[in-house]
Amino acid sequence: MTGLSLAQLRVLDALVATGSLQAAAARLNRTHPTLHTSLNKMEQALGFRLFDRGGYRLELTSTGAAFLSRARRVLAEMSDLQTYALQMAAGDESELRVVIGDLSPIPKMLGLLRKFFAAHPRTRLHLQFEALSGPWELLLEEKVDLILHHVPEGDARFETIPLGRVSMIPVAAPGFLPFPATAATVERMRELVQCVIRDSAASPWTRSYFVLEGARTCTVSDQMMKKEVILQGLGWGHMPDYLIAEELADGRLVSFANRYFRGSVLQLTAARKVGKPHGPIASRLWQALGTRSSKTRVKP
Repeated sequence: MTGLSLAQLRVLDALVATGSLQAAAARLNRTHPTLHTSLNKMEQALGFRLFDRGGYRLELTSTGAAFLSRARRVLAEMSDLQTYALQMAAGDESELRVVIGDLSPIPKMLGLLRKFFAAHPRTRLHLQFEALSGPWELLLEEKVDLILHHVPEGDARFETIPLGRVSMIPVAAPGFLPFPATAATVERMRELVQCVIRDSAASPWTRSYFVLEGARTCTVSDQMMKKEVILQGLGWGHMPDYLIAEELADGRLVSFANRYFRGSVLQLTAARKVGKPHGPIASRLWQALGTRSSKTRVKP
Protein backbone atom coordinates (compact mmCIF):
# COMPACT_ATOMS: atom_id res chain seq x y z
CA MET A 1 0.00 0.00 0.00
CA THR A 2 1.33 3.42 -0.96
CA GLY A 3 0.95 6.41 1.36
CA LEU A 4 -2.44 7.97 1.94
CA SER A 5 -3.05 11.67 2.53
CA LEU A 6 -5.24 13.32 5.14
CA ALA A 7 -7.13 14.91 2.27
CA GLN A 8 -8.10 11.45 1.02
CA LEU A 9 -9.26 10.41 4.48
CA ARG A 10 -11.39 13.55 4.68
CA VAL A 11 -12.94 12.65 1.31
CA LEU A 12 -13.84 9.21 2.67
CA ASP A 13 -15.35 10.71 5.83
CA ALA A 14 -17.39 13.24 3.84
CA LEU A 15 -18.66 10.60 1.40
CA VAL A 16 -19.97 8.45 4.23
CA ALA A 17 -21.40 11.40 6.15
CA THR A 18 -23.28 12.84 3.15
CA GLY A 19 -24.01 9.67 1.18
CA SER A 20 -23.10 10.95 -2.29
CA LEU A 21 -20.22 12.35 -4.30
CA GLN A 22 -22.18 15.50 -5.13
CA ALA A 23 -23.03 16.28 -1.50
CA ALA A 24 -19.49 15.47 -0.36
CA ALA A 25 -18.07 17.76 -3.06
CA ALA A 26 -20.25 20.62 -1.84
CA ARG A 27 -19.24 19.97 1.77
CA LEU A 28 -15.51 19.97 0.92
CA ASN A 29 -15.81 22.81 -1.62
CA ARG A 30 -14.40 20.60 -4.35
CA THR A 31 -15.69 19.32 -7.70
CA HIS A 32 -17.51 16.06 -8.29
CA PRO A 33 -14.85 14.73 -10.75
CA THR A 34 -12.05 15.61 -8.30
CA LEU A 35 -13.63 13.54 -5.53
CA HIS A 36 -14.34 10.67 -7.92
CA THR A 37 -10.66 10.60 -8.92
CA SER A 38 -9.53 10.84 -5.29
CA LEU A 39 -11.75 7.90 -4.33
CA ASN A 40 -10.45 5.73 -7.16
CA LYS A 41 -6.83 6.52 -6.27
CA MET A 42 -7.49 5.75 -2.62
CA GLU A 43 -8.95 2.35 -3.42
CA GLN A 44 -6.07 1.59 -5.77
CA ALA A 45 -3.58 2.51 -3.06
CA LEU A 46 -5.38 0.38 -0.47
CA GLY A 47 -5.85 -2.63 -2.70
CA PHE A 48 -9.53 -3.15 -1.79
CA ARG A 49 -12.93 -1.60 -2.45
CA LEU A 50 -14.26 0.90 0.07
CA PHE A 51 -17.72 1.20 -1.46
CA ASP A 52 -20.24 -1.03 -3.17
CA ARG A 53 -21.35 0.96 -6.20
CA GLY A 54 -24.21 -1.33 -7.17
CA GLY A 55 -26.98 0.72 -5.56
CA TYR A 56 -28.35 4.24 -5.84
CA ARG A 57 -26.28 5.44 -2.90
CA LEU A 58 -22.68 4.69 -2.06
CA GLU A 59 -22.63 1.88 0.50
CA LEU A 60 -19.52 0.91 2.46
CA THR A 61 -18.22 -2.60 2.09
CA SER A 62 -17.50 -4.43 5.35
CA THR A 63 -13.78 -3.81 4.76
CA GLY A 64 -14.50 -0.17 4.01
CA ALA A 65 -16.47 0.23 7.26
CA ALA A 66 -13.60 -1.19 9.30
CA PHE A 67 -11.13 1.09 7.52
CA LEU A 68 -13.38 4.16 8.05
CA SER A 69 -13.42 3.56 11.81
CA ARG A 70 -9.62 3.73 11.95
CA ALA A 71 -9.51 6.65 9.52
CA ARG A 72 -11.82 8.74 11.69
CA ARG A 73 -9.60 8.09 14.69
CA VAL A 74 -6.65 9.44 12.68
CA LEU A 75 -8.65 12.53 11.66
CA ALA A 76 -9.67 13.18 15.27
CA GLU A 77 -6.08 12.87 16.45
CA MET A 78 -4.93 15.29 13.74
CA SER A 79 -7.61 17.77 14.76
CA ASP A 80 -6.43 17.56 18.38
CA LEU A 81 -2.82 18.00 17.24
CA GLN A 82 -3.69 21.10 15.23
CA THR A 83 -5.51 22.58 18.21
CA TYR A 84 -2.52 21.83 20.43
CA ALA A 85 -0.18 23.51 17.93
CA LEU A 86 -2.35 26.63 17.94
CA GLN A 87 -2.22 26.68 21.73
CA MET A 88 1.56 26.34 21.73
CA ALA A 89 1.95 29.09 19.14
CA ALA A 90 -0.29 31.44 21.09
CA GLY A 91 2.08 31.76 24.07
CA ASP A 92 0.89 32.92 27.49
CA GLU A 93 -2.24 35.02 27.20
CA SER A 94 -2.22 38.62 28.40
CA GLU A 95 -5.89 38.35 29.38
CA LEU A 96 -8.47 35.70 30.19
CA ARG A 97 -12.16 36.50 29.88
CA VAL A 98 -14.36 34.77 32.45
CA VAL A 99 -18.11 35.06 33.00
CA ILE A 100 -19.80 34.30 36.31
CA GLY A 101 -23.46 33.41 35.85
CA ASP A 102 -26.35 34.70 37.95
CA LEU A 103 -26.89 31.43 39.84
CA SER A 104 -23.28 31.01 40.92
CA PRO A 105 -22.30 31.90 44.52
CA ILE A 106 -20.06 34.85 43.72
CA PRO A 107 -17.74 34.77 46.78
CA LYS A 108 -17.00 31.08 46.23
CA MET A 109 -16.46 31.48 42.49
CA LEU A 110 -14.16 34.46 43.00
CA GLY A 111 -12.25 32.39 45.53
CA LEU A 112 -11.65 29.74 42.87
CA LEU A 113 -10.11 32.38 40.62
CA ARG A 114 -8.17 34.46 43.14
CA LYS A 115 -5.41 32.00 43.99
CA PHE A 116 -4.84 31.01 40.37
CA PHE A 117 -4.47 34.56 39.05
CA ALA A 118 -2.27 35.53 42.00
CA ALA A 119 0.15 32.90 40.69
CA HIS A 120 -0.11 34.25 37.13
CA PRO A 121 0.23 38.03 37.54
CA ARG A 122 1.09 38.63 33.88
CA THR A 123 -2.36 37.47 32.78
CA ARG A 124 -5.14 39.93 33.54
CA LEU A 125 -8.51 38.55 34.60
CA HIS A 126 -11.41 40.21 32.79
CA LEU A 127 -14.63 39.40 34.66
CA GLN A 128 -18.22 39.71 33.49
CA PHE A 129 -21.44 38.91 35.32
CA GLU A 130 -24.28 37.72 33.11
CA ALA A 131 -27.74 36.22 33.59
CA LEU A 132 -29.65 33.21 32.28
CA SER A 133 -28.49 32.37 28.72
CA GLY A 134 -26.08 35.32 28.53
CA PRO A 135 -23.03 33.27 29.59
CA TRP A 136 -23.80 30.55 27.03
CA GLU A 137 -24.17 33.05 24.21
CA LEU A 138 -20.86 34.77 24.96
CA LEU A 139 -19.05 31.44 25.21
CA LEU A 140 -20.46 30.03 21.97
CA GLU A 141 -19.64 33.26 20.15
CA GLU A 142 -16.08 32.94 21.53
CA LYS A 143 -16.26 36.34 23.21
CA VAL A 144 -15.13 34.79 26.51
CA ASP A 145 -12.83 31.90 27.41
CA LEU A 146 -14.67 30.33 30.35
CA ILE A 147 -17.96 30.55 32.19
CA LEU A 148 -18.87 29.59 35.76
CA HIS A 149 -22.54 28.81 35.36
CA HIS A 150 -24.90 25.94 34.67
CA VAL A 151 -25.21 24.67 31.10
CA PRO A 152 -28.01 22.84 29.27
CA GLU A 153 -27.77 19.14 30.07
CA GLY A 154 -26.39 17.07 27.22
CA ASP A 155 -25.35 20.03 25.05
CA ALA A 156 -22.28 18.70 23.22
CA ARG A 157 -21.02 22.20 22.42
CA PHE A 158 -19.84 22.63 26.01
CA GLU A 159 -17.02 20.91 27.86
CA THR A 160 -17.67 21.06 31.59
CA ILE A 161 -16.20 20.53 35.05
CA PRO A 162 -18.75 20.07 37.87
CA LEU A 163 -18.41 22.60 40.68
CA GLY A 164 -21.48 21.94 42.81
CA ARG A 165 -25.26 22.05 42.84
CA VAL A 166 -27.78 24.76 43.59
CA SER A 167 -31.45 24.25 44.46
CA MET A 168 -34.03 26.71 43.16
CA ILE A 169 -36.79 27.25 45.72
CA PRO A 170 -40.13 29.07 45.14
CA VAL A 171 -40.47 31.71 47.88
CA ALA A 172 -42.46 34.75 48.95
CA ALA A 173 -42.65 37.11 51.90
CA PRO A 174 -45.06 35.79 54.60
CA GLY A 175 -47.66 38.54 54.11
CA PHE A 176 -47.52 38.46 50.33
CA LEU A 177 -49.57 35.30 49.86
CA PRO A 178 -53.34 35.78 50.48
CA PHE A 179 -53.59 32.08 51.29
CA PRO A 180 -51.49 29.48 53.18
CA ALA A 181 -48.22 28.60 51.46
CA THR A 182 -49.31 24.97 51.28
CA ALA A 183 -52.35 26.02 49.21
CA ALA A 184 -50.37 27.59 46.36
CA THR A 185 -51.56 26.50 42.91
CA VAL A 186 -50.63 27.64 39.44
CA GLU A 187 -53.95 29.48 39.06
CA ARG A 188 -53.62 31.28 42.39
CA MET A 189 -49.97 32.28 41.85
CA ARG A 190 -50.70 33.53 38.33
CA GLU A 191 -52.84 36.28 39.90
CA LEU A 192 -49.84 37.54 41.89
CA VAL A 193 -46.80 39.45 40.60
CA GLN A 194 -43.88 37.18 39.71
CA CYS A 195 -40.36 38.60 39.95
CA VAL A 196 -38.11 37.38 37.13
CA ILE A 197 -34.57 38.09 35.98
CA ARG A 198 -33.87 39.75 32.65
CA ASP A 199 -31.85 37.55 30.29
CA SER A 200 -28.60 39.32 29.43
CA ALA A 201 -28.21 37.51 26.08
CA ALA A 202 -28.67 39.54 22.90
CA SER A 203 -30.72 36.62 21.54
CA PRO A 204 -32.17 34.90 24.64
CA TRP A 205 -32.75 31.17 24.56
CA THR A 206 -36.36 30.01 24.72
CA ARG A 207 -36.23 28.27 28.12
CA SER A 208 -38.87 29.75 30.45
CA TYR A 209 -37.08 29.50 33.85
CA PHE A 210 -40.26 28.93 35.89
CA VAL A 211 -42.12 31.92 34.39
CA LEU A 212 -45.88 31.40 34.53
CA GLU A 213 -47.57 32.18 31.24
CA GLY A 214 -50.01 35.05 31.62
CA ALA A 215 -48.70 36.18 35.02
CA ARG A 216 -47.88 39.80 35.76
CA THR A 217 -44.13 40.17 36.12
CA CYS A 218 -41.58 42.43 37.73
CA THR A 219 -38.24 42.22 35.88
CA VAL A 220 -34.88 42.79 37.55
CA SER A 221 -31.25 42.43 36.46
CA ASP A 222 -29.77 40.09 39.10
CA GLN A 223 -30.50 37.71 41.97
CA MET A 224 -29.79 40.20 44.76
CA MET A 225 -32.31 42.69 43.40
CA LYS A 226 -34.80 39.88 42.93
CA LYS A 227 -34.29 38.79 46.53
CA GLU A 228 -34.93 42.31 47.82
CA VAL A 229 -38.10 42.68 45.72
CA ILE A 230 -39.43 39.42 47.18
CA LEU A 231 -38.44 40.36 50.74
CA GLN A 232 -40.33 43.64 50.38
CA GLY A 233 -43.48 41.80 49.35
CA LEU A 234 -43.52 43.13 45.80
CA GLY A 235 -43.49 39.75 44.09
CA TRP A 236 -42.70 36.05 44.36
CA GLY A 237 -40.10 33.96 42.58
CA HIS A 238 -37.62 31.08 42.57
CA MET A 239 -34.35 31.79 44.39
CA PRO A 240 -31.05 29.90 44.82
CA ASP A 241 -31.01 28.10 48.18
CA TYR A 242 -27.69 29.61 49.33
CA LEU A 243 -29.04 33.18 48.97
CA ILE A 244 -32.14 32.67 51.11
CA ALA A 245 -31.12 30.11 53.74
CA GLU A 246 -31.08 32.68 56.58
CA GLU A 247 -34.35 34.29 55.50
CA LEU A 248 -36.11 30.93 55.37
CA ALA A 249 -34.70 30.02 58.79
CA ASP A 250 -35.85 33.23 60.51
CA GLY A 251 -39.22 33.45 58.74
CA ARG A 252 -38.61 36.48 56.53
CA LEU A 253 -39.36 34.25 53.55
CA VAL A 254 -41.57 31.19 53.20
CA SER A 255 -41.26 28.38 50.69
CA PHE A 256 -44.36 27.21 48.87
CA ALA A 257 -42.68 24.23 47.20
CA ASN A 258 -45.32 21.60 46.49
CA ARG A 259 -46.52 19.38 43.67
CA TYR A 260 -47.26 22.44 41.54
CA PHE A 261 -44.02 24.27 42.29
CA ARG A 262 -41.24 21.73 42.62
CA GLY A 263 -38.32 24.02 41.90
CA SER A 264 -35.22 22.31 40.52
CA VAL A 265 -31.63 21.35 41.26
CA LEU A 266 -29.04 22.70 38.82
CA GLN A 267 -25.44 21.62 38.32
CA LEU A 268 -22.98 24.50 38.49
CA THR A 269 -20.00 24.05 36.21
CA ALA A 270 -16.90 25.57 34.76
CA ALA A 271 -17.56 25.40 31.02
CA ARG A 272 -15.66 26.13 27.82
CA LYS A 273 -16.49 25.71 24.15
CA VAL A 274 -15.60 22.36 22.61
CA GLY A 275 -13.07 22.62 19.80
CA LYS A 276 -11.89 26.15 20.57
CA PRO A 277 -8.09 26.49 20.87
CA HIS A 278 -7.02 27.42 24.40
CA GLY A 279 -3.74 29.07 25.30
CA PRO A 280 -1.36 27.85 28.02
CA ILE A 281 -2.86 29.94 30.84
CA ALA A 282 -6.43 29.00 29.96
CA SER A 283 -5.38 25.35 29.86
CA ARG A 284 -3.69 25.62 33.27
CA LEU A 285 -6.78 27.27 34.76
CA TRP A 286 -8.95 24.47 33.36
CA GLN A 287 -6.60 21.89 34.83
CA ALA A 288 -6.62 23.67 38.21
CA LEU A 289 -10.43 23.74 38.28
CA GLY A 290 -10.53 20.06 37.35
CA THR A 291 -8.10 19.17 40.11
CA ARG A 292 -10.13 21.11 42.66
CA SER A 293 -13.34 19.53 41.41
CA SER A 294 -11.92 16.02 41.88
CA LYS A 295 -11.18 16.82 45.52
CA THR A 296 -14.28 18.78 46.49
CA ARG A 297 -17.34 20.61 45.23
CA VAL A 298 -18.16 24.27 45.75
CA LYS A 299 -20.57 24.60 48.64
CA PRO A 300 -22.49 27.89 48.54
